[in-house]
Amino acid sequence: MKDKRAGFSTEEYLRIQTREIKDRVSRFGEKLYLEFGGKLCHDFHAARVLPGYEPDTKVKVLKALGDDIEIIYCVSARDIQKGRMRNDFGLPYDRQVQKDLYDLRERGLNISTICLSLFGGEETAKRFKRKIENYGYRVYTQPVIEGYPFDLERVVSPAGFGKMTYIPTTKPIVIVTGAGGGSGKMALCLAQIYHDTKHGINSGFAKFETFPIWNLDVNHPINIAYEAATADLGDFNMVDPFHLRNYNKIAVNYNRDVENFDLMKNITAKIAAEGNYIHRYNSPTNMGVNMAGFAITDDEICREAAKQEIIRRYFRYKKEVFLGIEKPDTIQRAEHLMQKLSLKPEDRRVVLAARKAADEGPSSGKGHKGVFCGAAIELADGQMVTGKNSPLLHAEAAAVINAIKALAQIPDDADLIHSEILKNISLLKKKVLKGASESLNLDETLIALATSARYNPQTRTAVWKLGELYNCEMHVTHLPLEGDEAGLVKLRMNITTDAQIPSINNV
Repeated sequence: MKDKRAGFSTEEYLRIQTREIKDRVSRFGEKLYLEFGGKLCHDFHAARVLPGYEPDTKVKVLKALGDDIEIIYCVSARDIQKGRMRNDFGLPYDRQVQKDLYDLRERGLNISTICLSLFGGEETAKRFKRKIENYGYRVYTQPVIEGYPFDLERVVSPAGFGKMTYIPTTKPIVIVTGAGGGSGKMALCLAQIYHDTKHGINSGFAKFETFPIWNLDVNHPINIAYEAATADLGDFNMVDPFHLRNYNKIAVNYNRDVENFDLMKNITAKIAAEGNYIHRYNSPTNMGVNMAGFAITDDEICREAAKQEIIRRYFRYKKEVFLGIEKPDTIQRAEHLMQKLSLKPEDRRVVLAARKAADEGPSSGKGHKGVFCGAAIELADGQMVTGKNSPLLHAEAAAVINAIKALAQIPDDADLIHSEILKNISLLKKKVLKGASESLNLDETLIALATSARYNPQTRTAVWKLGELYNCEMHVTHLPLEGDEAGLVKLRMNITTDAQIPSINNV
């Protein structure tokens, strides 16, 4: 049986993280700009490496702060222009922003302002601005600051931060979050402090962080999993030399915060009032608000979860390198991190199971080019179910059907999809849509299951088990096609792939 115990206490984390934020506000007196990194509503990385961490924990922290907060949401105009994607939901940044706005509103948190950073007049960004304004949000465009962050004299001047529009705020805690890395959160915080100083407001800055966890070893699997998650950015963990020198304590931070700390200190010293607490930050670790390490309740469970996340990241980069959207040196960094912990791809249990299912593909495949497709799902109790491609179903669809049969304790030979529904979908694909294959992909299969549930009590029981696939591990041997990708996103399983090209005749 798979160990289902938690290794992290969300309740304890909420208590100590909220207390630390409130304490930080009291040191500044009037206003704190709190940069929130990572995903605000759905932090699935944290949930995967810290079993027991709830994906919406950050939202719960914000709600615990009550009426003392307002939220500014940053997105880069350049990211909107180039159609940058968020991999967790498979959405481009413009649509991801809309989803985040909706999700926050659904949770009782409202964004006060949208900041369109690094704006250079991009037409796509202009259209996005008009669209968001039509939803009733205030949208500010912020220009690129020439010389930021290295040209100190220019940056901290009317030609630098002075060119950025001052965003009026009324609450003592201003949460500055964004669609992803490079969204301009830090620059906005510093520009706001610059303008606050001109208005006689004593404000400060801190970073809400989860990873790396400063009071764990630099080579702890949880911290290495953070390196794996940012391998595409080239980030790496290191001992914070400022913290060691000033406090005689070992603390872990990541390279960019350490490299930019002196620069950050120089900028804040130039823009903030002399008595501002921000001058007393003696290390980048000290600048962050990161209490996650104190809420770990079982180190071994978290270690194992982090190792599995490192392997998942390796497979993700392998897929992206194959598709040409990631550079080969990214997967080399991921391989190096795996070697640090003596990990190999096959340490992910579903990998070998999926490959075995593919090897057991139709023996009548002579003459077909490409490979047969296998898929495997590890259920929450450790049970392994597999699926392979057939004339009726894609491998992903077959695995999902087999999984919900197992969960509902329905016999293997039971037909969950009504024969007439299956026949009509196949006919539509072949005769009307002129598809290359009549075989149902996962998205089509989910619709067929939902329709069949009206006629078959067993199907109805099985369909309700789909929710139990959330957070289960899944591996496929091939590149999922569009309809399979869409279904996998909806089911929220932890999917990896060998990124092989499936046979045209056997998808």
